[in-house]
Amino acid sequence: MQYTHSFSEDRLTSVINILEIEMHTLQEIKQAILQLPAIERESIATWLGDTEPSHSVAEPALAYGANYTNRLLTAEEYLEFEQTAELRHEFVAGTLYAMSGCTQSHNRIAGNLFAAFHAHLRGGPCNAYMSDVKLRLKAGQDEFFYYPDIMVACGRESASEIYLEHPKLIIEVLSPSTEQIDRREKALNYRQIATLQEYVLIAQKHPHVEIHRRADGWGLTALKSLDDAAEFRSIGLSLPLRQMYEDVPNTRTTTPT
Repeated sequence: MQYTHSFSEDRLTSVINILEIEMHTLQEIKQAILQLPAIERESIATWLGDTEPSHSVAEPALAYGANYTNRLLTAEEYLEFEQTAELRHEFVAGTLYAMSGCTQSHNRIAGNLFAAFHAHLRGGPCNAYMSDVKLRLKAGQDEFFYYPDIMVACGRESASEIYLEHPKLIIEVLSPSTEQIDRREKALNYRQIATLQEYVLIAQKHPHVEIHRRADGWGLTALKSLDDAAEFRSIGLSLPLRQMYEDVPNTRTTTPT
């Protein structure tokens, strides 16, 4: 199964040309790539990305009876199709991928975050949104629609009632079937959103939160203890991991005696 990535052959060629290095062997190519900035190496890794089924969002929409069999969809066709589809689908540069269901842990973590964000933002210019609301974005010439687990957007948003375009905070709760997509493809594409200030990844099975901030060059801040507090600077909220993982099965959220 093919999964479309935003890194194009033209971009790879231009990166190689910039190096002005003559390469004839695989080892020489590897050495040239190692001289690239980290973000470019990550982009190449995503472009080459692992296409094994375990790294896909789910199965292609065709498996669920989509009528579009031999061509890419337009964004308008996707939105029309999604209105009546029994399953939700993400739109990746013209290709649809069905969304799988989530676990109880996934649902409770997302619910805890939404409840905290909603209470914190009540009465202000910002709003929190759960995974039923789409995110629309462009990366290069490609267009994407995703369903982030949590988004926060402020002020005037897009004219659409069914998707956002200018979030300042995006959170994904990691699942085995989507973790590589969240870490690689989505991480790169989300950075193209000019308003985005923070991108957060949250593990399900144990306390682990990763915060990437634009102001820090998208560097990583990792939290691994229930006694830690996640600083969501984009919305001025400090939230203990103990609260984020409250009532999550197999995660201890009580203070040891």
